[in-house]
Amino acid sequence: MTTDTLFLFLKALALGVLIAAPVGPIGLLTIQRTLDLGRRAGLATGLGAALADAVYGAVGAFGVTQVIHWLVSARVWLALGGGAMLLWMAWRIVTQPLAEQAAPLPSRADLLRCLAGTFVLTLSNPATILSFIAVFAAMAAGAQQVVTPLPMVSGVLVGSALWWLVLSSIVSHWRHHFSTVWRRRINQVSGTLLAGFALWQWVSVFGGQ
Repeated sequence: MTTDTLFLFLKALALGVLIAAPVGPIGLLTIQRTLDLGRRAGLATGLGAALADAVYGAVGAFGVTQVIHWLVSARVWLALGGGAMLLWMAWRIVTQPLAEQAAPLPSRADLLRCLAGTFVLTLSNPATILSFIAVFAAMAAGAQQVVTPLPMVSGVLVGSALWWLVLSSIVSHWRHHFSTVWRRRINQVSGTLLAGFALWQWVSVFGGQ
């Protein structure tokens, strides 16, 4: 690995952390699932978003024009689907019974559902591609030699995954300090905020038409 390639990877890793770190619907889901189901479920939730970021990063970095055009043209339907998914998740979080004791280790099927759900949810925001195209183009332009997009895509994946690992580990460490009452309140707040994110996503899309 050349020095230029290493710098690109590290820049993309930092970008992956910056993309994942702001508190949004995925962050709320990661915290809520870690509290209810444990660190594995929280990490799986975050990794779904990390994989989706990597997919969008790859599409933008490799310049798959047809895919980009299709995603941008379908942004309204994708936003509608993503918003509906957020509302469904919000309803589930608020209405599902709260376990009185720590949940057992989630099964592989549970972990796969956590990962797949946030993967699809993150893909419902195709505007992310435009951001990746702009950032990756700037990174490549600053390189001293021609490099492949792989260091940038892998850097975003690793950076995002590292953030979700840190977040789920911290929440898991403090998980047993929360009483049932506080966990129920956290679920209610999380559900309300997720519903708010869904409505904001719809307003943003239709407001830009």
